[in-house]
Amino acid sequence: MIFMMLRAFSYVVFLLLLTGCFPSSDGAKQEVLLQGRTMGTTYNIKVVVPKDRDTNALKLAVDELLKEVNQQMSTYIPSSELSQFNQSTSLAPIDISSGLERVLAEALRLGEISAGKLDVTVGPLVNLWGFGPEYRPETVPSEQALIDARSKVGLKHILLNQGQLSKTNPQTYVDLSTIAKGYGVDVVAELIEQNGINNYLVEIGGEMRLKGFKATGELWHVAIEKPITSERSVHQIIIPKDNAVATSGDYRNYYEADGMRYSHIIDPDTGKPINHKLVSVTVIHPSSMTADGLSTAMMVMGEEKALAFAEQHQVAAYIIAKTDTGFEEIVSQHFVQYLK
Repeated sequence: MIFMMLRAFSYVVFLLLLTGCFPSSDGAKQEVLLQGRTMGTTYNIKVVVPKDRDTNALKLAVDELLKEVNQQMSTYIPSSELSQFNQSTSLAPIDISSGLERVLAEALRLGEISAGKLDVTVGPLVNLWGFGPEYRPETVPSEQALIDARSKVGLKHILLNQGQLSKTNPQTYVDLSTIAKGYGVDVVAELIEQNGINNYLVEIGGEMRLKGFKATGELWHVAIEKPITSERSVHQIIIPKDNAVATSGDYRNYYEADGMRYSHIIDPDTGKPINHKLVSVTVIHPSSMTADGLSTAMMVMGEEKALAFAEQHQVAAYIIAKTDTGFEEIVSQHFVQYLK
């Protein structure tokens, strides 16, 4: 039998001094905190605005925008755009929203440059191992079940062409959980800027994007969490500047069966949860969507291949691997500038 070890969502990257408002040096501005729930987690947004500015309308606009993102890309909402595509066995192309097209296009690009380590068709395997919207299995999947699920997996099974999406296998299932949260951060940041606000921090479920300064005039600081399950503590402080930050890790979302530990991160090449020493990857990039996808792809690769990939593609990456004596930090060349 499989026993659930820990399934709570992990804020592997979290904010310093998240709550509260802080006056600026001239007392004319304030940090306003907007909070809510979305995508099965929470969001926290800080905007630096004049003290007399009402942010209620912005909060409502954010909520409506995130509802739209959920309705486009959630695999937990049966009526969502993506769920309807997954439920269909038709091979005919269908028109999709510009938002879904934008996310799929980036997912396919990242899948190509990562040699398939980021694969948004891995959903059947995610579900098979009990980390999707379906029920958790009572036993570890059999080899035959793995073979059957892997036959549905592969980026070659989805075709995206000028706003139309189709599948070449009627059972292909797309899961955008590795990138959609980052997209949500990006579109919220874009909405905030459209409202004339250029100093902000947007965080959804641990993925974030920052711009400008706090009300105090300081740059935003972010803490990378120590990759252990027993406590919540700071491992490293970074200053991302005008960028997004995303972390992928496997030390909170897993379960144990027959003495084996199974990560929620699935390697598309093996069809099984990853099994290496890499415990978390943090990526800094202008786009939260891209950082989100890259951190997952590199997490699948393992420490050596992840570092080589980061250097080859000029990715700012902070890698933590477990050793016999603790943890080892590996920093790509482009990440060094963001360390405090």
